[in-house]
Amino acid sequence: MLRAAASLAMLIGFYVVALVQLAAVLALAIWVGVESTAAIGFKLGLPLVIAVGATFAGLWRAIRARPEPPHGLIVSPADAPELWAAVRSLADEVGTRMPDEIRLVPEVNAAVNEEGRALGLLGGRRRLYLGLPLLTALSVDQLRSVVAHELGHYSGRHTSLGAVAYRGRIAIGVTLGRIGKWNPVGWVFRGYSRLYLLVDNAASRRQEREADQASVRVAGPAAAMSALREMPVLDAAWDFFFQRYVAPGWEAGYAPDDLFGGFGQLVAARHEELAGLREQEPEHERSRWSTHPSIGERIAIMQAAPRTDHPVDDRPAGALLPSLREAGVALQREVVAVENRQVLPWPQFIAAATTAGLQSTADRVFRSLARLTGVEEPGLGPLFDLVAAGRLGELAEEFQPNATRKEAAAAFAGRMDLLLTLTAVRSGVAFWQMSWSEPVKLVDAQGAELDFAEIAALAVDPATLDEARARLAERGVRIEAASFVERAATGRGASVIGALANVRVDGGECDLVLLNRGFVLAPAPGKKTDDGDKRLQQLLDLYQPEELAARFRFVPFEVVRGVTVTKRSPIRADLRLHDGTGIALEERWTGDQLGKSRETLREVLDQLARRTES
Repeated sequence: MLRAAASLAMLIGFYVVALVQLAAVLALAIWVGVESTAAIGFKLGLPLVIAVGATFAGLWRAIRARPEPPHGLIVSPADAPELWAAVRSLADEVGTRMPDEIRLVPEVNAAVNEEGRALGLLGGRRRLYLGLPLLTALSVDQLRSVVAHELGHYSGRHTSLGAVAYRGRIAIGVTLGRIGKWNPVGWVFRGYSRLYLLVDNAASRRQEREADQASVRVAGPAAAMSALREMPVLDAAWDFFFQRYVAPGWEAGYAPDDLFGGFGQLVAARHEELAGLREQEPEHERSRWSTHPSIGERIAIMQAAPRTDHPVDDRPAGALLPSLREAGVALQREVVAVENRQVLPWPQFIAAATTAGLQSTADRVFRSLARLTGVEEPGLGPLFDLVAAGRLGELAEEFQPNATRKEAAAAFAGRMDLLLTLTAVRSGVAFWQMSWSEPVKLVDAQGAELDFAEIAALAVDPATLDEARARLAERGVRIEAASFVERAATGRGASVIGALANVRVDGGECDLVLLNRGFVLAPAPGKKTDDGDKRLQQLLDLYQPEELAARFRFVPFEVVRGVTVTKRSPIRADLRLHDGTGIALEERWTGDQLGKSRETLREVLDQLARRTES
């Protein structure tokens, strides 16, 4: 209640500040107009009029704004009677009205909201959001503590006027977004917005402490502290799960058939690793800009709470659902847009993803091989021919720019190992064996582990190439099985590392987006540089890296033969491509950037400049 009241007061103050500025500057503009000319007074007052217009536009948008409920799977009392009974019991103990809806969401989190009416003076529909990963990894006791904390927000009336705080943030955000960063009027608004956030976040932290009291009272200090310690552990496990297991296959065009079930298997298989994370000392300090107190502070308060006896329920929290797996599959259907991806069971999904990663590496090598030799169908055979001719260093130096050709040829053994592994998989004599506790393994049909590193070392030397061929043949590896798939570099699997607005490219205006695989050149609106950072952010919000590379001109790093940097600030550089063409880049002093993109661009150009022409 306090937070919403403070938010409302601060929001009203926001518009008071706008009106005071309007009156002050209009008075100044009139005085200047009387003392000099009306035109000068008009120019002086116009920026503030625009700013105040943006303020009231933000207010109108804030009044109409409604927080969108997280997308998830609605679970009715008939679907999960035990879960509903547990939540109902907790609501009674906390002393609040039962949620009207329970919704499973794909996050390591739990939350509540209430669609209050008349600025929260009248209660509305209540929703409880439960992250399915919590049901997968917590015990019933820990989940009870989490739910009691969330219900404590209801009993403390923290959600009653929550929409007011939400709308306040919307209004301020819209206003600041409409005022140019060089407009002096915006300085006052930005300072006031920082004050608003300080007040709102301080109230939010107080509410979290109050909700913790409900959790301790209902579930007991032990369960509350255990659940609180578990949340960052599960957060880390969820991020690891997506980066290591999900993302590679997803980017390659595949999807797992049981996303949340896979997370449960990973948590079970990596129990010891997660136990080590639990033993780490929690953070004890957080920024005053944070909406939550530090975990260390919250645990210290819980430890000081009176000890009371509570019945222990160490069952997995998933036991509160009739079928955790069916719930996970249903949630996946509800929230995951598979689109045209091929859905596979986990072992096949991991195998397909790993093979796709190797194929991407192979295609990168084969494209360079095609440029160097002119062969139309590059593969392992033409690569071996290059080795036999003693020319591997000419190809390898592209991947080892700081090495001599001889050194680069020897270092190419690592890439050769990957190429031989892919060829063995394509030949049907090597297979991928997944594990939830270890990296994927390459095995033969009997399950024995395979390793082609020794053969790869032989294959990069003309003197031992024939021996490498013979040993591959003994294992049933067919050289021709390694085919060329991706003939042109794309942005698939790429990530954004920088973006600069209004860069001159061959005399034209472009917005330059730096991917970790190349340059994306998007047409820009002339020489005007105002709001370039907003335009860049909109571009990145609208398109994924792969879409950016497909929609606009894409210059992969691999097609750049050499770079000459003629000026470092602002950057001027000439790129020479393998097809004989060139690209002239010229940055502007007034051009906008996201983050430290200029530094990133310099680093990329310096790295490309180290490449030597063949």
